[in-house]
Amino acid sequence: MEEDEIMHQDIIPLYAADIQDQLKKQFAYLSGGRGGDGCPVITFPDYPAFSEIPEKEFQNVLTYLTSIPSLRDAGIGFILVIDRRQDKWTSVKASILRIAASFPGNLQLVLVLRPTGFFHRALSDIAFRFNRDELKMKVPIIMLGSVSELQGYIDKTQLTEDLGGTLDYCHNRWLSRRTAIEGFAQKVKQTAQILQSFGTELAETELPNDVQSTSSLLATHTEKKDKMKEDIRVAVEQGDDILGSITKPVTENPEYKLNQDQLDNQTTVERLLAQLHETETAFDEFWIKHQQKLEQCLRLRNFEQDFREVKAALDIVSERLSAFTDVGNSRSHVEHILKDLANFEEKSHETVAKARMLASERDAFIQSNHYAVDSIIPKCSELHHLCDAFTTETERRRNLLNKSLELHDLLEKSMKWCDEGIYLLASQPVDKCQSQDGAESALQEIEKFLDTGAGNKIKELNKIYREYAHILNEDLKDHVQKVFQKQESMEEMFQKRQVSLKKLAAKQTRPVQPVAPRPEAFVKSPCTSPGLQRENVSNSESSALRRVNYRKAKSDVTELHQSRGGSTMDDEENLAVLRQHVMNELIETERAYVEELLCVLEGYAAEMDNPLMAHLISPELQNKKDILFGNMEEIYHFHNRIFLRELETYIEYPELVGRCFLDQMEDFQIYEKYCQNKPRSESLWRQFSDSVFFQECQRKLDHKLSLDSYLLKPVQRITKYQLLLKEMLKYSKNCEGAEDLQEALTSILGILKAVNDSMHQIAITGYDGNLNELGKLLMQGSFNVWTDHKKGHTKVKDLARFKPMQRHLFLHEKAVLFCKKREENGEGYEKAPSYSYKHSLNMAAVGITENVKGDAKKFEIWYNAREEVYIIQAPTPEVKATWVNEIRKVLTSQLQACREASQHRTLEQTQSLPLPLPASSCASPSRNHIRNTKKMEEKKADLPSVEGCGTTAAPKYPEKGKGWAKPSQSLDASEENDGWSSAEEPLNSSDAEEEGGGGGEMKLTPGKYTVVTDYDKGVSEEFTVKSGDLVQLIREGEDGLWFVKNLSSGREGWIPANNLLMLIGNSKSAQSLSSSESGTASSNLSTSSSCSDSCNVSSTSFSDIKG
Repeated sequence: MEEDEIMHQDIIPLYAADIQDQLKKQFAYLSGGRGGDGCPVITFPDYPAFSEIPEKEFQNVLTYLTSIPSLRDAGIGFILVIDRRQDKWTSVKASILRIAASFPGNLQLVLVLRPTGFFHRALSDIAFRFNRDELKMKVPIIMLGSVSELQGYIDKTQLTEDLGGTLDYCHNRWLSRRTAIEGFAQKVKQTAQILQSFGTELAETELPNDVQSTSSLLATHTEKKDKMKEDIRVAVEQGDDILGSITKPVTENPEYKLNQDQLDNQTTVERLLAQLHETETAFDEFWIKHQQKLEQCLRLRNFEQDFREVKAALDIVSERLSAFTDVGNSRSHVEHILKDLANFEEKSHETVAKARMLASERDAFIQSNHYAVDSIIPKCSELHHLCDAFTTETERRRNLLNKSLELHDLLEKSMKWCDEGIYLLASQPVDKCQSQDGAESALQEIEKFLDTGAGNKIKELNKIYREYAHILNEDLKDHVQKVFQKQESMEEMFQKRQVSLKKLAAKQTRPVQPVAPRPEAFVKSPCTSPGLQRENVSNSESSALRRVNYRKAKSDVTELHQSRGGSTMDDEENLAVLRQHVMNELIETERAYVEELLCVLEGYAAEMDNPLMAHLISPELQNKKDILFGNMEEIYHFHNRIFLRELETYIEYPELVGRCFLDQMEDFQIYEKYCQNKPRSESLWRQFSDSVFFQECQRKLDHKLSLDSYLLKPVQRITKYQLLLKEMLKYSKNCEGAEDLQEALTSILGILKAVNDSMHQIAITGYDGNLNELGKLLMQGSFNVWTDHKKGHTKVKDLARFKPMQRHLFLHEKAVLFCKKREENGEGYEKAPSYSYKHSLNMAAVGITENVKGDAKKFEIWYNAREEVYIIQAPTPEVKATWVNEIRKVLTSQLQACREASQHRTLEQTQSLPLPLPASSCASPSRNHIRNTKKMEEKKADLPSVEGCGTTAAPKYPEKGKGWAKPSQSLDASEENDGWSSAEEPLNSSDAEEEGGGGGEMKLTPGKYTVVTDYDKGVSEEFTVKSGDLVQLIREGEDGLWFVKNLSSGREGWIPANNLLMLIGNSKSAQSLSSSESGTASSNLSTSSSCSDSCNVSSTSFSDIKG
């Protein structure tokens, strides 16, 4: 029902809920009864307080009641039934007048039930007659005496029971129903307005540009739509309930007849329900369109997002595919690349499949009449194109690699055939070939072997170039040429052997006595050793020169061999074959080593940074890649980019490969860092060897061995080189490159020694200083050590002669460290010993006595002019000789540094005299010394210098346990009882260390000296000296004072010894040569330097150098 059908007044409509309390008073009500012509009946029941009703309430009730009937019924007019049977005439009059004045509708008839009392009835009749004009209304007023008279005007069925009728009316029920109907009408109106507003909002919403916003908008709109639908459902249920309550009497009693008001209510509710259903239907139709648009938008945004992701993934895999440009340098390398390509293709399959699936959605978009199909089709076409291009390129790369594999198969077959041929020639015994039968047998072997070449050798080089032109790069082309040249050389050797054997197979006039080759047959190459030209010739020029010399030497040797006979030639061929075998093994194992390193770096190290594998790595293992793998990546790059390529350039000249090692020797130092990290790596591996991550990596790589086996490869490889070099040297003693091979072998062994020494050095504990400040570690080893300190305790001095200390010595360029070896419990590297630092000696104050009477394995290290003497017993005389030689080199280099510093000071201070040179210092240096002259000059800054004496502070060394020891060492009393184990013999070993006092200063001797700095602080105030004065040291007094005379001024006075050292500096008399202290069989070399805390002076003394 429209609102104007319910509220037809021009004023603000009233609702039963608004005047519910006023309606409950029931001073007037609309029973639903009708007059004869269908006029609505409003009943004013007997209400004693009628006159007390406020005017506002009275107006509201009458206005509301007259608004309920339909416009048609209300237009006919209302019949008012005023029941005043229990009232007085005066009240009747007042009620009629009030109703007549306030009634808002049309009136057709007013029926008044007058008072029933005799007096009041008579009075009302009389009064009504006299007051008819006063009560005159627009409609007639009829005074009725009884309800029977009332029924004459209104049918009994249209009157309520209190008026003698049969109309079923309950005021509370009427009020409740009116409230429900009006509330339902309001609900329908609000729902329609909300739906309209929501529809406008949906229509005006702009579609988002991303998936998340679109999905969020669809969810929000759907949620609002569901709420709207729920409100509609509740409203429909409310209308159905109202309609059911109206029709309930008919449902219960089919004969029941609804009155007109009930019928009007039914019609109103039905119309409201119909309106609600129409609104819901319209909204549903609109929502379906809006939802479809949002869903299409969401689908489009998902497609666009997937397109961006898939295209980016395709770009990445295409870029990675473009990196597969290498066609391989060997069969194993190509197989490895093919395997990588297969793995890459497998990993990329998901990306390509996702792209194709996304591209296939084009048809679905078209079939669904998507609004953005014009922008979707080009993207799908682009995806199809990218997938096809990737597949085509992958197949092309695979075909190239298969071609490369085919070529390498052919080359390897040819090389293997050549090696077998050379081995056949080398294995044919010379003496047996001298006979006719032996020569014929050898010829048959050769012919039989040559027959196998049909399927193994390269027939036409140009055909190979044409067939494999698309994969032949410069390196591979050179390799093909070298293999073909090797094949031609081998065939030429066979032809020569066949010619020789055919001559021997012919009938001979007399037997030939076989003669074994003599050593003289092997002639050394007349060419100059390349080692002497190393300073002036670059690496590339030197290599080219050596190869030219090698060919010339080989030609000369061949001519000489031919003149000496076939026997020598065959022996040389045998050595060449053996050298080639060693070279092949070196290169093949190097290639395998490089591939293994790459496999570990890609299959394990790189996977530790792979986000897809992160969930398999325990938190404790994260960020530990550098510890586990050390500098393996640096080692790989060196071998892959430099060393392997250099090795391959010597494949035809194996005897010259020593030069390759020498050129790259400095780069091999990287193994020292790897080996030093190995204990930490080993310990970390033992903690996480059962990790699922490592097991998964091993499974992907299809490795039979676990990672720790591959982490050991660098250690195994660096030790393998010296074995291969020894083998090569054994077969190249008379070749041009023998000298380089020997030097390379020595250098590799030196690196292994340095690596081994560094592994011991990092195990030193208790040294608080920086070991790097001590210079390069030169030697390390275990010795028996006795001490003999002049100022030590008598008991300790006596015991020292009989009870040696077990000490591990570390010889550095600037100091020698004494440590105690302690075995550790554990497994693997953790079982390695540690070294507890005890004390150290500054090499600037150390001297040696090379021979000790009674034992060829002993030598002495003495300190501070023999105030402290350490008798060292080596395990063997050879170890002793090595240590003595190394210490001599250190002291000699210090001597040279001091001499140069002194000469420099002489130029600056003309008063000072030059430092005398020992006779033996002019001995010619060794070859290695000449080669490393520049390196020694660069390190001079690290050696003790005399230049700063008296003017600059000398180095200060930390106390025991914190760095270098002071010149004297105290006895570690606890060392005697710190735990002799069952492995030690108390009677033969002692850890007692002397307690000494000496200061470690140079002893002053009487003589004349030149002053190098001014001084005015003598004991005698009048005694002063100036720079350049000549002074004489007369005698030493007490408390470290010397009596000195200034020969320039003639004055005398006492000067502290420490200050005196600063005054005379490097004056001539401060240096002296001392005689041997061990007899004629001993020789001493000393470079002593002491640093006083008060004057920072250093001095140098050298004893005789013998041997």
